[in-house]
Amino acid sequence: MSHDVLVALPLVIPLATAVIAMLFYNSRESQRVISVIGATALFAASIALLIAVREDGVLVSEFGAWAPPFGINMVADLLSAIMVLMTGLIAFTVSIYSLATMDPRRESFGYYPLFHILLMGITGSFMTGDMFNLFVWFEVMLIASFVLIALGGERPQLEGAIKYVALNLISSMILLSAIGLLYGVAGTLNFADLGMKLQDVDEPWLVTTIGMMFLVSFGIKAAIFPMFFWLPASYHTPPIAVTALIAALLSKVGVYALIRAFTLVFTQETSYTHQILLVVAGATMVTGVLGAVAQYEVRKLLSFHIISQIGYMLVGLAILSPLALAGSIFYIVHNMVTKTNLFLISGVSYRLQGTYELKELGSLYRYHPYVSTLFFVSAMALAGMPPFSGFMAKLTLVRGSLEIEHYAIVAVALFTSLLTLFSMTKIWTEGYWTPSKAEENDELPPGVEDFPGWTSNMIAMFVPILILAALSVGMGLLAQPVISLLIETAEQLLDPSVYIEAVLGDES
Repeated sequence: MSHDVLVALPLVIPLATAVIAMLFYNSRESQRVISVIGATALFAASIALLIAVREDGVLVSEFGAWAPPFGINMVADLLSAIMVLMTGLIAFTVSIYSLATMDPRRESFGYYPLFHILLMGITGSFMTGDMFNLFVWFEVMLIASFVLIALGGERPQLEGAIKYVALNLISSMILLSAIGLLYGVAGTLNFADLGMKLQDVDEPWLVTTIGMMFLVSFGIKAAIFPMFFWLPASYHTPPIAVTALIAALLSKVGVYALIRAFTLVFTQETSYTHQILLVVAGATMVTGVLGAVAQYEVRKLLSFHIISQIGYMLVGLAILSPLALAGSIFYIVHNMVTKTNLFLISGVSYRLQGTYELKELGSLYRYHPYVSTLFFVSAMALAGMPPFSGFMAKLTLVRGSLEIEHYAIVAVALFTSLLTLFSMTKIWTEGYWTPSKAEENDELPPGVEDFPGWTSNMIAMFVPILILAALSVGMGLLAQPVISLLIETAEQLLDPSVYIEAVLGDES
C-alpha cells in the first residue's frame, strides 16, 4: 500500500462511513453495522499507518499535486500516527458500546453519521501540515461534537451544548486572528515552513506574542487553567457513549496542537513560553483535582479529572526534555484508555441502578463483583497505582522532571495523585462498597432482581470495557516497548529538522 493511501485512509474511512450511513438513514440496524465496520476499518488503518511511520519515517501526502508549502498536505510523524491510532481504538470500542446504550430516538437523528464526521475532524487535526487547515479541522470537529452533545434536545444537554460552543467559538476567533497575524509575519502557514522561517526571525518577541494567542486558543480547547470551566458544565450532559468519546478525544486535540506548535513553530523564547506552560500545568492539575474531590455525581467527578490530567500532559512539553516529553505522551495515551473506560463503566452502573449520584448508588461490589473489579482496575490506573498504565506514565514524567531538577512540579504532581486516589476511593466507598439505601431497608438494590443476564446488549457493553482494562494493565506490565517508542517520538519532536526535511525536502 502506498504512503499516500495510508495517510489518506484515516480521513477517507470516517467520511465514507458517514456518507454510507446517511444513505441508510431509514434503517437503524444498517447504520449500526456500518458504524462498527467503519470504526474497525479506521482502527486497522491507524495500526498500518503507525507501522509504516516507524519503518519509513515521516510520511507526507500532497493533495492536488501542489508541493508544500503552497498546497494542502497531510503529515504523519510518530506523534500524529500514535494519536490517530488512539483515535481508532476509541472509535472501535465506543462504536461497539453504542450498540447497547444509544437509544433509537438519537440513532434516528443521525448519531452514527455524526460520530464518524467527528472522527474525521479529529484525525484531520492530528495529521494536517498547515495551521489554517488545523483551524478548518477544528471547526469540523466543533460542529459535529456540538450536535452530538445537543442530540436529543433535553434541557441539560442544550445548556451544556451552548456553554460548550460559546467558549469554543471564542477560541476559534482568537485562533483565526492569531493565524492572520502569523501569516503577516512569516508569509506562510505550513508547519514545516513556519518552523524553518521563524528560526532566525528578527523580532522574536512578536512571534512569542502571537504564540501566546495560540496558547490561549489551544488552551481553551484543551481545557487548561483558567479556561476549563466549559468542560465540566457540558461533558456530563449527553448519553454516556458520547461523553466517553468526547472525553477521550476532544481535549487531547488541544493538547496535541500545543505540543505541535511549541515544539515546531514557537521555539524562539522557550525560557519564557515554557515557564508559563509549567505554571499553567501545575495550576490545571490542582484546580481540576479539587473540583473532582468536591463532586458526588460520577460523570461530573470524572469530567473534572479530565482537567486535572491535562495538567500532567503539559508538564513534559513545558520541561522539553526527551524523557519528560515521552512521559507526557504516555500520559495522553494512558488517559485516553483509562478515562474512556471509567465513563463506560459508569454507564454500566447506571444501567444497573439507574443513577449517577454516588449517594444513591451502593452495594455494587456485593451483587456485581465483575463490574467492581473492572472499575477498580481503571480507578487505580487513573490514580497512578502500580502495576497499571497510570503508574508507568507518571513515573516516566516524574523521572523526566527530576532530571531537570523541577522539584516543585513533581511535588504538585504527587499531591494531585493523592487527591486523585482519594476521589477514586470515594467512588469505590460510596458506589461499590457501602450498602445501598434499599439494602439498608432489607430490600434488594435496583438492578439485581431485574438483571437482564448476558444478553447481546450486556456483551456489547462489556467487550469494550474488557479491552480497555486489559490495555491499561498491559501498558503497565509491558511498559518498556511503549516507553521506547515514546522516547523515539519525543526525540523526533525535539529535532524539528526531521519534520521540516520530510515535508519540504531539498527546499529546507
